[in-house]
Amino acid sequence: MLNLNYCYRIYPDASQEKELLDWLEISRGVYNYALRERKEWINSRKCKVNACSLHSEYIIPADQPFPDYYKQKKALTRAKKEYPSLKRVQSQVLQEVMGRLDKAFNFFWKRSFGFPRFKKYGQFRSINFPQFRENPINGYQLRLPKIGSVVINLHRPIPDGFVVKQVQIVKKASGWYAVICIQSDVNIPAQSPQGKSLGIDLGLEKFIATSQGELIARPKFFVELQSQLKWLQRRLSKKQKGSKKLA
Repeated sequence: MLNLNYCYRIYPDASQEKELLDWLEISRGVYNYALRERKEWINSRKCKVNACSLHSEYIIPADQPFPDYYKQKKALTRAKKEYPSLKRVQSQVLQEVMGRLDKAFNFFWKRSFGFPRFKKYGQFRSINFPQFRENPINGYQLRLPKIGSVVINLHRPIPDGFVVKQVQIVKKASGWYAVICIQSDVNIPAQSPQGKSLGIDLGLEKFIATSQGELIARPKFFVELQSQLKWLQRRLSKKQKGSKKLA
């Protein structure tokens, strides 16, 4: 399986651009809400049972499970009934927002630093369409669900044998861009090692010693450049200040 990412400039009209900007803000709100839900659950588990603060404390039932990706994705369906604005955004786009947050948490657990942060206004600059039933590119038009056909500068044609798997819409200072992930069902053969193996060891007395007994002397860059520097300094000392030869 071979995956490639191609980046193209797109030109949404005024109504499409407004809708995309609204989608970015709605996605940012979903991201921050899900992050706050996870953060409060983690903070509620930091306090010991016999040493809780008398001033304030997170009141979350002890048996309530951690709000992981699947629980929050399921809660997103219920939230659409309470917040109709969520229905404006394509469902899979919002699910990808949950996936982005879950990926950030997975990186945090592995590295033990870099806790995910809340996104301020204008910091959420991309949305992702994870899959398409059919090819969304028709000529110089990119068809996006609930957005419509957007003009695209297809300066690089899609190679034969590749299909569009997902599209990421990115808002930059210079305009809108579509990062299209294409995939081809081909097997890439692993390159078999050729030639003979060679062991190399780096040392102080000898710069390189190979397993075949070859010894390479240490290069003396400083000694050679130092002698050249002395020669240039002697030439400089014989010149007069302000002369043409000094210039």
